[in-house]
Amino acid sequence: MVPKQPGVSKQSRVQPKQQERSLIFSAATLLAFNLSACTTNAPNATNSSNATEASALNKVALTVTDKGCEPNQLSVPAGKTSFEITNQSSQPLEWEILDGVKVVEERENIAPGFVQDLKADLEAGEYDMGCGLRSNPKGKLTVTATGTSASAVITPSQLVAPIAEYKVYVIQEIDQLVIKNQAFTDAVIAGDITKAKDLYAPTRVHWERAEPIAELFSDLDGSMDAREDDFAKKADDPEFTGFHRIEKALFQDNTTEGMKPIAEKLMADTLDLQKRIMELAIEPKNMVGGAAALIEEVAATKVSGEEDRYSRTDLWDFNANVEGSQKIVTLLRPLVEKVNPDLQKRVDTAFAQVNTTLAKYKAPGGGFVEYDQLAKGDRDDLKAVLATLSEDLSQFRGTLGVD
Repeated sequence: MVPKQPGVSKQSRVQPKQQERSLIFSAATLLAFNLSACTTNAPNATNSSNATEASALNKVALTVTDKGCEPNQLSVPAGKTSFEITNQSSQPLEWEILDGVKVVEERENIAPGFVQDLKADLEAGEYDMGCGLRSNPKGKLTVTATGTSASAVITPSQLVAPIAEYKVYVIQEIDQLVIKNQAFTDAVIAGDITKAKDLYAPTRVHWERAEPIAELFSDLDGSMDAREDDFAKKADDPEFTGFHRIEKALFQDNTTEGMKPIAEKLMADTLDLQKRIMELAIEPKNMVGGAAALIEEVAATKVSGEEDRYSRTDLWDFNANVEGSQKIVTLLRPLVEKVNPDLQKRVDTAFAQVNTTLAKYKAPGGGFVEYDQLAKGDRDDLKAVLATLSEDLSQFRGTLGVD
C-alpha cells in the first residue's frame, strides 16, 4: 500500500499612504462585483449536504514519475474533483493545475513513494498539468461542462474587506521587492560581490511574504525562485535562473561572472510580476489557503535548510513566510473567531512558539544568523509545531466555506 502524506494546497513603486484607502476601496468594490456575479445565497452547512457532496465528488488517480505524469492526459467533469497523486519519481515534487501561466490549484512537496490528495473545483475548459520537474512535459487536463454549476459557499460581504486589504499588503511587498531587487541586481551586474551578498537575503523577504500570490504565475515562479533540484541537469541546466542561480554564483562560486544576463532577467521578471499583481483579482482560496501554504513551505524547505543552501540565509526566508502567514490570519481573525474560536486560539499559540524560537537567532545587526547555527533541539521543536500549525491553518478554507 502506498503511504499517504499529509499536506495542504498550496498561489509601480510603493503606494503612498494617502492612496491606501482609495486602493482598498477600489479592490473591495471590484471583489464584491466579482463575487456577487458568481455567488448565490450561501447554503447552510449540514451533515446531509456534506454527505451528498462527498458522494458526488469525482475521483481521479494519477502517478508522477521522473519523466512526467501518467496518464499525461485527463478528462473530468466540471465541478469538484479529488485528484489522488502518487509520487513514483526519485525526489519530492509538486503537481499543478495551470490555466496558461496561472496556477489554479497545486499540491507541493509530495515525497517519493507517497500519495497526496488534491480537491479542486474546476470550471469547464482546457488546462495544463505541471508534472514534477520543470523540464518535464506538461500534461493536459480537459474539464467538460456538465450543465450545472457548483454553488459557491462563501458570503461576499464576509471576505471582501480582508481580501482587499490583503491585496494592498501584497502590492506593497512587491513594490519593495522591485526597489530592493534593483539595488541587488545592480550590484551583481557591477561585480560588487560583497554588496550583492549583503543585499541577497533582505531582498528576498518581500518575495517570501507575498509568495502565495507571487507563485500563482508559474512562469515567473519558475524563472525567479526555482531551485536546481527542479531541473534535470541541476545547476548546469540553462533554464536554472533567478535568485538561487545568482545565490550559487555569489556564495558558492564567489563570483559574478556570467551573471549579468541572469540579473537583468530577474529584474525584468520582477517588474513583470509587479504589473501582473496590480491587475490581479485575488480569489478567496488564494488568500485563505495562502496562510497554510506558507507554513507548509517553511516546514518543507526552510526548516530543513534546503531553500538557501548556498548562502545559509534560510532563517530570513523562514521568518518572512511566517510573517506573510500571520498577516493573512490577522485579516481573517474576526471571521475565524466567530466560527471556530478554539481553532484561532491554537493557531495563535503555535505562532507564538515559532516566533519565540526564531527570536533567539536574530543577528545583532538585524536579520538572522546563518542556518547552521540553529540548534538541533530547536529545529526539532520547530518541525513539530509547524506540522501542527500547518494542519490547523489548512482548516481555514473549510471553516470559512472557501472551496
